[in-house]
Amino acid sequence: MKDSEMVAALGELGTRVERTNDLLRRMLAEVAKTPSTHAIFVDAGYVYAAAGLLVTGTEDRRSFDLDAEGLIEAFIDKARTIFADSRLLRVYWYDGARRRIHTPEQQAIAELPDVKVRLGNLNANNQQKGVDSLIRGDLESLARHRAISDAALIGGDEDLVSAVEAAQGYGARVHLWGIEAADGPNQADPLLWEVDSQRTFDLDFCRPYITRRAVTTYENEGAPPPSRDEVRFVGARIAATWLAERGRETMAELLPGHPYLPGPVDQDLLIEAERVLQRSLRGHAVLRRALRDGFWQHLQAQY
Repeated sequence: MKDSEMVAALGELGTRVERTNDLLRRMLAEVAKTPSTHAIFVDAGYVYAAAGLLVTGTEDRRSFDLDAEGLIEAFIDKARTIFADSRLLRVYWYDGARRRIHTPEQQAIAELPDVKVRLGNLNANNQQKGVDSLIRGDLESLARHRAISDAALIGGDEDLVSAVEAAQGYGARVHLWGIEAADGPNQADPLLWEVDSQRTFDLDFCRPYITRRAVTTYENEGAPPPSRDEVRFVGARIAATWLAERGRETMAELLPGHPYLPGPVDQDLLIEAERVLQRSLRGHAVLRRALRDGFWQHLQAQY
């Protein structure tokens, strides 16, 4: 190759290198202008149980009210402080509901700005089903599409480890937030080991958003107690209502446990019966047995 041709080739190569460098500089400048994005993933079952136990001493949702709007805003404010140079994509609120139909409370939460409610199912024992898989699906999808750079995960179940691993595999950082444990650990060790950072909210943080409900009193407490037949009839009525509302498949899950009802279901039955009768059945063991008998008789007659 002649010297003149070599000089020309080197010049062309230099021009191409400069063009490539210029393109890279513009790409880096564009990336620098693009803000990072974070999202908050809330396992509502964990929040209710952990915060309720910490503030009121019970995990039973029926014993206290949760100011979900106020708590979500507090989470957003905390994220705004931690991820100062990042914008919020949205808050994902994961909960359970019968046949995945929103309760009035869940509907109100869904109407909040920047909040997406995602529902798993509730089985006959009032246990959430499918929530962990929803969290994993959202975390993995958002990380894969580079929609988020950071995820604040509020939960404690070991089943969430796979969700954390999936998001991290696509480059997202996952930060585990928890509620101060009132009685023993409330977050699984494998989950704590897997995340990029940890943060715990204490009693002072949670207290403003939890209010214990007043004990229900009834006007006719001084009247004679209802008869066993009356209470048995109420038990059958409740069974019929629950069949219509909760579905035959859900109610059929109770049958193998006869004559015993799971604790949460038994409590639901008692509370609903007291509402119908407008009097307390606490301390009336015979009447409570009659209530369960009526419930079981109707349920078994349908299968």
